Amino acid sequence: MAIRVLIADDQQMVRTGFRMIVDSQPDMEVVGEAADGAEAVALARRLHPDVCLFDIRMPRMDGLEATRVLAGPGVADPPRIVIVTTFDMDEYVYGALRGGAVGFLLKDSGPALLVEAVRAAANGESLVSPSITVRLLEHLAAPPAAPAPPREPLTDRELDVVRLVARGRTNEEIATELYVSLSTVKTHLGSVHRKLATRNRVETAAWAWESGLMT
Repeated sequence: MAIRVLIADDQQMVRTGFRMIVDSQPDMEVVGEAADGAEAVALARRLHPDVCLFDIRMPRMDGLEATRVLAGPGVADPPRIVIVTTFDMDEYVYGALRGGAVGFLLKDSGPALLVEAVRAAANGESLVSPSITVRLLEHLAAPPAAPAPPREPLTDRELDVVRLVARGRTNEEIATELYVSLSTVKTHLGSVHRKLATRNRVETAAWAWESGLMT
């Protein structure tokens, strides 16, 4: 089945461009467009898209607030939201990912990275523009509070996987670096998510940095 995508941006030209990119893929389709955050929330609740592409600065409700409403802590079965913006600012990146977004792209990242981000989000993974990944991880290294301890202790191999996730590695790259199969990596990640009560790779990476594992 095609990945169902909702686009929210206050600029018609941007929405049209994103629609052309998404609809050109055989495994994706745009199911709705919104010109502001409030409309985006309403459409997401009605259409139940697999992935949402949200701008940050929109009228009525910005993309960060829309993300928190739809995918913030405590929200059951949230859509997978990717923030796509022209604003490369630390507080926006951190706020978006803390609010429940699973990806953060700059609009000049190009069509290929946008498509990759949609597929990653649909597969339960995350993608952050390479230009801001290192800075994001440095930000996460100075958290406002210590994270909750794991529900169960992580094994040495699970800790290896968590460290690589925190470094921004994909599942394929993790499998190569640890000399294991892709299915083994996915099994470890599933166990990590259960033990840490994390919903995605971004939250897992945040836990790694906030817990001091990366230092």
